[in-house]
Amino acid sequence: MRTPRNDQLSQTDRAGKRGQHAPERRCVVTGDVAPAGRLVRLALGPDGAIAPDVLGKAPGRGAWIGVDRDALEAAQAKGKLKGGLARALQDSAFTIPDDLGARIEAQLARATLDRLGLEARGGMLILGSERIEDAARRGQVRLLLHAQDAGEDGRKKLAQAWRVGEDHEGSGREGTVLPVDRYTLSMALGRENAVHLGVTDARAADRVLAHLSRWQFFTGWFRDAANRVSDQDSRTAGNGMASREPDTDSPVSDAY
Repeated sequence: MRTPRNDQLSQTDRAGKRGQHAPERRCVVTGDVAPAGRLVRLALGPDGAIAPDVLGKAPGRGAWIGVDRDALEAAQAKGKLKGGLARALQDSAFTIPDDLGARIEAQLARATLDRLGLEARGGMLILGSERIEDAARRGQVRLLLHAQDAGEDGRKKLAQAWRVGEDHEGSGREGTVLPVDRYTLSMALGRENAVHLGVTDARAADRVLAHLSRWQFFTGWFRDAANRVSDQDSRTAGNGMASREPDTDSPVSDAY
């Protein structure tokens, strides 16, 4: 018997259903506002250097960006990033590393792989083509992921099973190909030969997507991203920012 779908909601959506407001921040490059969970925080370290803080846990002052790596590096080259940071931090006595974009990308990748490792240890992931196919056809797979070097035939077979289980036959929906090979993915999960992954819990899928969508957007490979979110969520995440003014009772900040 097929398990009824349990579509996950983003943290922002869940907060809205509870009548709460997700904290919002302003991008220092574009000036646009979006939920903090969709942006990347830059922290001012005690040595006066700007460093990525993708988990948003570093102490002290920080500011936020909601652009991809190409746009960030262009803004950095033109001095626009430094100006935006100076206004947000109310301080100009800081340095920006030349490889800031590469550091952010590395942190986003690490955060996503660490999240997958945690979900694997929590029993929220299944591996192996046969197990995933069976669960997918039963409607029990919330998110389908593949290593970069996974075979095309295997990806298509699992995607078809996923569409059947989700009642989306003919939609063209496919799993997401991660920009890491099976060796890197296996190391992150502590498993052998991790090629295909099925996330079986809706909240776990939501947690993974929170990291994955930022990584995809920043590196420019969003085209395969977040098949489990709604079309509207995909457009919002794909643009990186919400093109609107903040709600009057929703907290918005350039820095904290």
